[in-house]
Amino acid sequence: MRAVKLAPSILAADFARLGEQVQAAAAAGADYIHIDPMDGHFVPNLTFGPMIAEAVRRSTTVPLDVHLMVEAPERYIDAYRDAGAGIFTVHAEACVHLHRVVHLVRNAGMRPGVAINPATPLDHVRWVLPDIDLLLVMSINPGWGGQEFLPLAFDKLREARRLIDGLGLDVELEVDGGVNHETAAMAVRAGATILVAGTAVFGQADGIAGASRRLRESVDRAGSDE
Repeated sequence: MRAVKLAPSILAADFARLGEQVQAAAAAGADYIHIDPMDGHFVPNLTFGPMIAEAVRRSTTVPLDVHLMVEAPERYIDAYRDAGAGIFTVHAEACVHLHRVVHLVRNAGMRPGVAINPATPLDHVRWVLPDIDLLLVMSINPGWGGQEFLPLAFDKLREARRLIDGLGLDVELEVDGGVNHETAAMAVRAGATILVAGTAVFGQADGIAGASRRLRESVDRAGSDE
């Protein structure tokens, strides 16, 4: 089985204790810290901007996985680079000139990623796959955390895995939305290599460490079942 990474999403964190919670996620073995800027236009919700990413950067050395749910994300490339982002993921639906944006991100010194919404076909990103480091398949309609995983994402992940492998690309396949201790294993079986988890990590009764451990165990069971 491919190595699977865990990217806890701070969207579900307690912002009164953000630094402490980020440090706890890092101590629990997080591979990335996932940050979800939303602008109230591309999606209905309004969250946070580069200042939060900069605060998270001061709290950990774990790479920051920034997933922009905003219109014209190219406007924020320099700001998130300066804030310490390692991965800069844009939505295909938000970019008129997606190929250009991907290369602007790369030239700024960050790893480019592209996200697609549940109704967006993979054909929309086929021609930029060789230019990106990460493909994010949304398993919810973006805007709020805590939503249930949309089953259609499993087939989409399988299709994305076949496409990436068929082209011989080293592209990470991330899934975001409704990932929990049940859906994580199924997503990994479908080909995902990065699991974004918000409420499944933050706010659980057994704490960040316990919740992260249970997610890892579910992934390990998925591998042993193959």
